[in-house]
Amino acid sequence: MPHDAKLKRAVFLDRDGTINIEKEYLYRPEDFEFIPGAPQAIRMLNDAGFCVIVVTNQSGVARGYYDEAAVERLHRYMDVELARFGARVDAYYFCPHHPKHGAGLHTRECACRKPLPGMLVQAAADLSIDLTASWIIGDKLADVEAGLRAGCRPLLVRTGYGGGEESSLPRDVAAHDDILAAARAIVRLSGIPT
Repeated sequence: MPHDAKLKRAVFLDRDGTINIEKEYLYRPEDFEFIPGAPQAIRMLNDAGFCVIVVTNQSGVARGYYDEAAVERLHRYMDVELARFGARVDAYYFCPHHPKHGAGLHTRECACRKPLPGMLVQAAADLSIDLTASWIIGDKLADVEAGLRAGCRPLLVRTGYGGGEESSLPRDVAAHDDILAAARAIVRLSGIPT
């Protein structure tokens, strides 16, 4: 399918282990730490004309560790911190579900929990994104698989869980040391002058 000029190109970013240092069930702003170079990577993608979208599994909601409002608060905090670097995330999507663990409405099968592509597909519909001209960066095979199912080009980072997942990557998916290296690769491979 040819790239439609009216549709945007996006880079989907996993959050924990990709943008910020992996901490189990992170929800408190005071515990948030960027992986070095992450704000610069996001700004580079902004400057290259990509729509930057965070897609994150947050099963801590289903498990009752925190609520959806806590996830939203952390994302607002990220916005403030990124603005200090002249960077921005255009949209956040998160999956609060888990098929087995937890109680209540969020403990169920869903279409949004990665490796399913639901968050990417929803973002594409909401924001007029051409998935075939878009990328996803993450530290887990679930991110890679969600990207492939949505029709995006995936890249794995070795931060977070990525170092342990690299040996299981499909042959045509590249791994990079971190989000900044992955962002540089995307800009280069997209033929965007820097």
